[in-house]
Amino acid sequence: MFILIDKDKGMTSHDVVESIRKITGIAKVGHGGTLDPNATGLLIVAIGRSSTKQLGELLKKNKTYEAEVVLGEVRSTDDVEGDVIRKTDLPVGINEEKITKILNSFLGENVQVPPDYSAIKVKGRKAYEIARSGQAVPLKPRRIVVSYINLSKVKLPIIKFEIQVSSGTYIRAIARDLGDMLGCGAYLNNLRRTSIGDFGIDAAHNISTLTQGNWEKYTFNAL
Repeated sequence: MFILIDKDKGMTSHDVVESIRKITGIAKVGHGGTLDPNATGLLIVAIGRSSTKQLGELLKKNKTYEAEVVLGEVRSTDDVEGDVIRKTDLPVGINEEKITKILNSFLGENVQVPPDYSAIKVKGRKAYEIARSGQAVPLKPRRIVVSYINLSKVKLPIIKFEIQVSSGTYIRAIARDLGDMLGCGAYLNNLRRTSIGDFGIDAAHNISTLTQGNWEKYTFNAL
């Protein structure tokens, strides 16, 4: 069985899994793609052994996000949860046209260096553990594909855009690289996942609506 959850801000993806275990009484529960605690939106949860075995297929699906980015500030984690490293005045000439042009440069196949504060393992250690120790994190660029990107709002220093990306793409890193290309730095302030493959946020449920007596009516049996 599967259930679509609209994850709240502040919860980890693991928190959602633990909540579903308690509600259903089923120990074998997993999810198809981590969302950072600060992010909200679609999380596909598998319930039961046969369903969790199918989660690997979800990890290959394209994902769509709504992102809010703040220009003029660099943070250690590339998002709002990190320490402020540097603040910069916005250069003259930053406008909607220039931002759109740079965003469009991300379209198609590219390479991306993941954030230092990520769970990627480097010689057996998670990257964020290395970063927290003050050491340089030797992360290698990874291939990504951006299939869609659209600037939806500009109210400097805040911009918002919609983006569809391949699995393994970090929107925090998109924000970081956008800031570098604009010459002022940037970080991801808010993120909402709106789709995974053919599954959309409109069909998702808030975990607070689920109870031991009603959870099964929100499930479906096949991906």
